[in-house]
Amino acid sequence: MRRTAVPALVAVSLLLAASPAVATPGADAPRPVRAVTETPSLFDDEAGGDADADDPAIWVHPTDRAGSLVVATAKNGGLRVYDLRARERQVVATPPAPGPDHEAGRFNNVDLVSGFRLGGRPADLAVVTDRGRDQLRFYRIDRRTRLLTDVTAPNVPFAFSADQTEVDEQRTAYGLGTFVDADGAAYAVVSRRSTPEVGLFRLVERAGRVSYRQVDRLVLPSTFTLPDGTTWSPCTDPGDGPQVEGTVVDPDTGVVHLAQEKVGLWRTRLVGGRFVGAPHPVERVREYGVPAAFDAEEDDCVTDYAADPGFGGRIAQDVEGLTIHRTGRSTGTPIVSSQGDDTFYTYDRRTDRPTGRFAVVDGRVDGSQECDGAAVTATPLPGYPGGLLVVHDGRNTPDSVDGDGETRPDTNFKFVDAGFLRAGR
Repeated sequence: MRRTAVPALVAVSLLLAASPAVATPGADAPRPVRAVTETPSLFDDEAGGDADADDPAIWVHPTDRAGSLVVATAKNGGLRVYDLRARERQVVATPPAPGPDHEAGRFNNVDLVSGFRLGGRPADLAVVTDRGRDQLRFYRIDRRTRLLTDVTAPNVPFAFSADQTEVDEQRTAYGLGTFVDADGAAYAVVSRRSTPEVGLFRLVERAGRVSYRQVDRLVLPSTFTLPDGTTWSPCTDPGDGPQVEGTVVDPDTGVVHLAQEKVGLWRTRLVGGRFVGAPHPVERVREYGVPAAFDAEEDDCVTDYAADPGFGGRIAQDVEGLTIHRTGRSTGTPIVSSQGDDTFYTYDRRTDRPTGRFAVVDGRVDGSQECDGAAVTATPLPGYPGGLLVVHDGRNTPDSVDGDGETRPDTNFKFVDAGFLRAGR
């Protein structure tokens, strides 16, 4: 396995510190947009099967647009498959734990690969990071039935862990972005939970099923030199590093965007099945450089906003979902979820220049809060003449209560007509 030499972290952190300042928080009000519909509630409790919505992907049917699907992760609740009216069509369970003392499957992120050669024929795949088992899993999408079938090879390796003991520590496969190069080779860019590590995996066929091998890796920095000469590290749980979740690969250029949750948005490239060049910062989080420390009683990081040195950008941590609204081979809009303020930032696809900000607000259905994942297609679909944007809602309302009168943890996905992205931001 070839490993990319990572440039000195000092050089990367100086580059991030020197990147130009952007608009201050609150300088531009987000454009309000409203969802057309929403999926049924998922409840992260025993009665709901510990289902917690996270990340969507949009499969556009190649011959019947009305048959298009949204495939989404529900963590311990597996995969949920929805039609364009947001009705649930299929539930795909996570794999069981390999033993009584081990972790069961937990699906984190999902992306798609079209035209993968499987059994001598092209197949459309839903690719999933199983953070419970530290694996990638693969599901073939049948164009006729529009149902998913597991085509994961029985002996797929761990993505990052050396053995099952390390898997159970849960520094496992997390974020995901797929990519098919000009030669038809399929790859997955996968981040590792609780670390700044990102791996590149090539997908391969094994006896009519799908497996993978790691072909490259990079590690984003954890410590940064600020413009005033001091150093800063983002606050995380003790022993953890600043992880990446959102990943997206531009299929026309090979540009990779990485969302390092507590740090900001990065850009690098894939060429010939490897990462090329040092990761380049696009934008910092607002909290960049702000002192913070883990509080054991609160079981969380406490940030001293009064001591903000003013080196941050616009995105309110965490930086989460990433997707690209592609309107041509080089035109379109990357979209980034700013989880801390329930908004989304947009950029120019060619230059990464900031272009706007929007929020999915209450309307026919409630809006999106605490968004993790997002997916978009510019292809017109029935009910969505401007294309479809699907965003996670981490706090679905109105509240639902259980038999004891307690509020149930309720999440779902909002379906938005994406035409506003063309009309201006």
